[in-house]
Amino acid sequence: MTLREFLSERMGRIVLQLICAGLAALFLFATGTQPGILAILLLVLLLVFSAKQIYDFFHQCAYLRELVAIWDGLEQKYLFAECVPPPKGLYERRLFDLIRRAGQAMTGTVSDAEASKREYREYVERWVHEIKAPITAARLICRNLDGDTRRKLIVELAQIEANIERALFYARAENPEQDCLFRQVNLGEIASQAIENHRSLLIQSHVRVETENLNHTVYTDEKWAAFILGQLLQNAARYRGAEPVITLCAKPHGKQIQLIVQDNGIGIPSHELARVFDRGFTGSNGRSRGGSTGMGLYLCKKLASFLDMGLRIVSREGEGTAVTLTFPAKENLTKL
Repeated sequence: MTLREFLSERMGRIVLQLICAGLAALFLFATGTQPGILAILLLVLLLVFSAKQIYDFFHQCAYLRELVAIWDGLEQKYLFAECVPPPKGLYERRLFDLIRRAGQAMTGTVSDAEASKREYREYVERWVHEIKAPITAARLICRNLDGDTRRKLIVELAQIEANIERALFYARAENPEQDCLFRQVNLGEIASQAIENHRSLLIQSHVRVETENLNHTVYTDEKWAAFILGQLLQNAARYRGAEPVITLCAKPHGKQIQLIVQDNGIGIPSHELARVFDRGFTGSNGRSRGGSTGMGLYLCKKLASFLDMGLRIVSREGEGTAVTLTFPAKENLTKL
């Protein structure tokens, strides 16, 4: 708070007090008070009045600085009213009490919302594990079918599993630290796991996967990194061209390691590139080919951010898409 703001807020009170002082001076002068004594009284009154305003100004500034310090130190800002010292004035205390009661009501609402969200996330996780049993049973039943029907059902079951996995990671993305373990892992193992998880889709889509120079050590969570890479493989298979090829190539970038996922698919229109990581954005390709939820790349971006992993995408319509994953150096990883 500046001195100008303080005076502006009190201007009405100051003017009223000056008018009262002037009227009192006129009354004293009219009743025969000597001008010298009157001047002394006005000077003393002015000094006392000025001292009071100066004291109030510095007192309010100190109080505001204390409130700002408390605010900056809070992680849950909605608890601010519970942590600040109450004011001294009666009116301010009554007003502060109402604000605190409103804050308590909001805190209760926030706690209920967090509990509800936590219960929903736990339900989704239990559902994911429970649904795997009938999917496994369906896979066993497929063994008794003829070749073409079996292959088609296996691909559809693989798609169901991929969507279930996406739902699980979406639920866990709200509190990723509870299910994340950073460690040293070989990049080739992550790529092999992602390819194996989506083998049926890649085979059915006639997609050839080529790997180059993946024998690098990275620092990340293997399961989460494989999920991100799997989403990129799914997108490359879904938006493939005539003779689809996906190339996974790694290279050092200073102390970091970059993994480039390159495909020769239909590409992304240039005017849509800025929105591909937005939640629910499907784009013209997703609408024309169907089956897109707009959640895959959104989840990739969200999880990559938590993993301290860079994620960049470039594409040319009709030529293909390249996604670059930049794994952090060990000394720069904030969560290891």
